[in-house]
Amino acid sequence: MNNDWLNLIDEMQEGSERAMARLISRVENREPGWLDAMKIVHNKSGKAQVVGITGAPGAGKSTLTDKLTRELVNRGHTIGVIAVDPSSPFTGGALLGDRLRMTEICSLEGVFVRSMATRGALGGLSLAARDVVKIMDAAGKDIILIETVGVGQDEIDVVKTADNVMVVCVPGMGDGIQAIKAGIMEIASIFVVNKADREGADRTVAEINMMLSMCSNPLDKKIPILKTVASTGEGVTELIDALVEDLESREEKKDWQEERAREEILTLLEKEVARYVRGKWDGEKGMDNAVRQVIARERDPYSIVEEMVKFLVMDVQ
Repeated sequence: MNNDWLNLIDEMQEGSERAMARLISRVENREPGWLDAMKIVHNKSGKAQVVGITGAPGAGKSTLTDKLTRELVNRGHTIGVIAVDPSSPFTGGALLGDRLRMTEICSLEGVFVRSMATRGALGGLSLAARDVVKIMDAAGKDIILIETVGVGQDEIDVVKTADNVMVVCVPGMGDGIQAIKAGIMEIASIFVVNKADREGADRTVAEINMMLSMCSNPLDKKIPILKTVASTGEGVTELIDALVEDLESREEKKDWQEERAREEILTLLEKEVARYVRGKWDGEKGMDNAVRQVIARERDPYSIVEEMVKFLVMDVQ
C-alpha cells in the first residue's frame, strides 16, 4: 500500500470530509491497495452505532432519515448517512435520488451523507456498504444511518450490518401484511408506522401487534411499535428515545456480534475467491470458452464450476 492511502486515512481522522469521500470512492471502486487500507480502517473502527432504516417504497424513509438526523445532531451526535439506491440491471448505474432529497442535512455540521448503489445485491445492500460503515466509524461518526432501497421482502441484508433495524410501514399500503409474508419481521428492532396522520394508522399498529404476539416468544423483549409523521417531525423524539434504549441493550449481545463477524468473513471470502477465479479464467479466455460451450450444450455449467474449483485448489497447492 502506498503513502497516498495512509495520507487519506490520516487526513480523514483529522476531520477532513474530503479525504473521507475520496477514501470511500477508492474503496468502492476496489482500487489497488483497498484491502490493506481497510485492514487499517477496521482496527480504527468499532465505536459507532449503526441503524438500518428499511421498508416499502413510498413509506417516507428519506424524510424520516432527515428528521432523525436533525434530532440526533441537536442531541450532540455526529452522523454518517448511507443512502442506498437500486442499480440498473443493465448498466449497473443508479440515480442516487436519495441524495437529492437530503441536500439540507448535508450542510449540517457533523453530518456526512453518502449515496450508494446496491450494485445488484439481492438483499438491498452491497458488500461495499459495510466498508463505508467502517470508514465513517473510523472517521469518528457516533451514529451511522443506513437508508436502504425499499425493495420489500428480499431486503434483509441490512440486519447483517446494523445494530438496530427500523422497519417503516404506512397505513393503507398493506405493509402489515407484507411484513407477515416477508420474514422481514424477524429483522425489526423497532416498527415505525409513518404517515400516522392517515386513516388506518391504528389498524396498522394493531395488525403488527397481532403478528408479533403470534410469532414472538412471550419471554422476549417486546418490539416497540411507534407512530410518526416524518413530514412534521411528530413522534420523532419518542422514536429516538426508543432507538437509544435499544442500542444500549444490544451492546451486551455478544452472540449477535459473533454471528455478524462470522457472516462478514464468509461473505468476503466468497467474493474474493470468486474474483480470483474469474480473474484467472478471464485472463486465459477460459470464461468466454465456457460460456460458448454452455450455450451450445456442449458442456453443463455444473461441470464447469466443478472444474473451476479443482483449478483453484491446484493453484493454491
